[in-house]
Amino acid sequence: MSLLTRLTYVLPHRALSSLARRLAYSGHPRLSRWLIDTVTRKFGVDLSEAESPDPAHYPTFNAFFTRSLKAGARIPDPDARALLMPADGRVSQCGAIEAGRIFQAKGRSFSTTELLADADAAVAFADGLFATVYLSPKDYHRVHMPWSGRLRETVHVPGRLFSVGPAAVRLVPGLFARNERLVCHFDTDFGPMAVVLVGALLVSGVETVWSGIEIPQYGDTVTVKDYRGADVRLERFAEMARFNYGSTVIVLLPQGVAELAQGLSAETPVRLGERLATRL
Repeated sequence: MSLLTRLTYVLPHRALSSLARRLAYSGHPRLSRWLIDTVTRKFGVDLSEAESPDPAHYPTFNAFFTRSLKAGARIPDPDARALLMPADGRVSQCGAIEAGRIFQAKGRSFSTTELLADADAAVAFADGLFATVYLSPKDYHRVHMPWSGRLRETVHVPGRLFSVGPAAVRLVPGLFARNERLVCHFDTDFGPMAVVLVGALLVSGVETVWSGIEIPQYGDTVTVKDYRGADVRLERFAEMARFNYGSTVIVLLPQGVAELAQGLSAETPVRLGERLATRL
C-alpha cells in the first residue's frame, strides 16, 4: 500500500474537508483566481464548454467548480430506451451485482446492503446492474438523471472521506461503502433506481436540486428523509445534484430491466448523456 493511501487512514478527513470548503467558498479574489488557474492548468479543464468560459467570471472557486455548461454541450442519447450516463468522468467498474455484491477492484467488493445502509432496500437490486463513475477534478461536476423518476427518499450515510482516486479504489477495502454518501432512491416506470453520491477526501459538499446542501451536514447516524408526499419528479437528463471537487456516482438498477451499453467497461471515459444501458 502506498504511503499516501496509508496516510488517508489516519488523516483528519472531516477537518481537511471543512478547510477545503472554506477555501472553495472564499471570496478573496486573488485566492480564488489562483485556485482556478492552478486547477485549470494542472488538470486541463476545458472552459470552452462552460456557460461562462472566462475564469474571472467566477467569484469563488466553488462557483468555478460547479460551473454550468453552455446549451448543447451535452446531448442525451436520442434513443428513448437509453438510460443515460449521469456524469462526465471515467467508469471505475460496471456490471452485474452478484449475490448482492458490487465489484470494486481486483480482489475487492462490497455489498449493496453496506452501500445503501439498508438491507430491505438492497433486496430490490439483488442480481441487478451497477455502474460506478469517477469524476476527476477536470470534469463537469453536476449529476443528472439516468432515467425519469419520482424521488422516494434520501439516506445520508455518515462515514470516512477516503480519496476515491484509482489507487485508493484498488487498495482500500469496501471504499464506497465506507465513505460518507447520499443515497437517492427513485421510483421509475421499471421499478426502483438508486443513485448514490459518494463523498471523498477534500470534497466539501454535495447539494441536491430539491433540498440544497446535504453534505457537509456531518453526523454520526444515518439520516433518512421521506419524500413520498412531496411529488419531487425529475425527468431523464435533468440535473439532480452537484459535487465539489472530484468524487463518484454509483447507479443501481434491478434485475431484468436493462442491459449495459456495449463496450462499457472499467476505465472507459464517459460523458454525461451518453448511453449507460438500454431498456429491455
